[in-house]
Amino acid sequence: MASISVFGLGYVGCVGIACLAKLGHRVIGCDVDINKVNRIASGLPTIVERDVDEVMHEGYKVGLISATSSPFEAVSKTDVSFLCVGTPNAADGRLDTTYLMSAVRSIAEVIRSKSTFHIVVIRSTVPPGTNAVAAALIEKISGKREGINFAVASNPEFLREGMAVADYLNPPLTVIGCECRRALDYLRRIYEPLGSEIIEVEPKVAEIIKFVNNSYHALKVTFGNEIGAICKKLDIDSHSVMELFCKDTQLNISPYYFKPGFAYGGSCLPKDLRGLNFLAESNQVDVPVLSSIECSNNVHIQRVLERVQEIGARSVGIIGLTFKAGTDDLRNSAAIRLAEGVLGKGCSLSIYDRYLNIAQDTETNLRELNRRIPHLLPLLVKNVEDVVENSSLVIITVRNPKMPELIRDNPEVHFLDLVRLKDQSVETLPNYEGFCW
Repeated sequence: MASISVFGLGYVGCVGIACLAKLGHRVIGCDVDINKVNRIASGLPTIVERDVDEVMHEGYKVGLISATSSPFEAVSKTDVSFLCVGTPNAADGRLDTTYLMSAVRSIAEVIRSKSTFHIVVIRSTVPPGTNAVAAALIEKISGKREGINFAVASNPEFLREGMAVADYLNPPLTVIGCECRRALDYLRRIYEPLGSEIIEVEPKVAEIIKFVNNSYHALKVTFGNEIGAICKKLDIDSHSVMELFCKDTQLNISPYYFKPGFAYGGSCLPKDLRGLNFLAESNQVDVPVLSSIECSNNVHIQRVLERVQEIGARSVGIIGLTFKAGTDDLRNSAAIRLAEGVLGKGCSLSIYDRYLNIAQDTETNLRELNRRIPHLLPLLVKNVEDVVENSSLVIITVRNPKMPELIRDNPEVHFLDLVRLKDQSVETLPNYEGFCW
């Protein structure tokens, strides 16, 4: 049984108290709002939410739930404090951590006089870096050392209103961001009975994942609604369309395509996206999300060119010119636009593409090559080593098994990786740089 205090008795805190007690832990709620404190102290929830009344009452009945307005009582009687304090948007859109940091200060004051190790767990949605700020503040106020006398962990919640109790007790995964092994092990023991995968990450990863999740959920709702609006105009059953869309778990609802890297290209994605946008426009349907996708893709190519300028190399090499590996297809290749942009900056350029070399050697699709890239064909070299030898900057757009060794053997050459080679032996080298990671 863990001894836990929960700061903030609103939505997340109330559900957390009820569910932690259901897991067999002794929980003390703490809040500046005396009405909320009194409700929890009486075994009553502070919110209206499915199942929370019953679960809260069960924990209260067996003596596992209490509440106080005193931070000293809450912290001194527990080993871990969960921060579930509100972080509302400020006028400029940033999340305001004023209330959270006020709670951190209160906890730090108690840690100063506490002889046992204490864990502070941030459940609130906070900007990346808040964990480190909170730890520094506790060290300053308490005079204690992080990792020795206390630890700060980031542990975002993934609860849907109306399903919060079920989501808490049956999570898809549990994310813990912390640098302290002792704290990680303690929190693992709390969450292991839930049976979900527990993933340990850097604190900043844990802090940003909630933003990413909810922004994607917002995107899904908007995407579905824009498809629905188009289908409505065309007298198509939009629910049938999206049900079919969701059945593809190999590409559509899957990790595929969800890797930060370079821009999309090829014959299918640009063509069909433009076709769908034309359907919307010709039927007077405004689709801001769908119409902004191509613009975002173009901006991403420009980001790479801006990075090339910042690096300041005058001789550039590109590994991979087709729209993706394993093909000689150049249609809508983002790498071609990148190559043309590099040339436009006045840089010399050499290019290696295995499949274009094969196409040239076998005279396969030669007419198409001459039609699409007559200005780039003379820049193709036969060996990947030649690109490295002729360049002070090498841009990698496709994976090549020789690249890790070439990166290690050529420390004077800067390598900008757009696809991630996934070789740990090069990721810490000073001449290697990942783009978007």
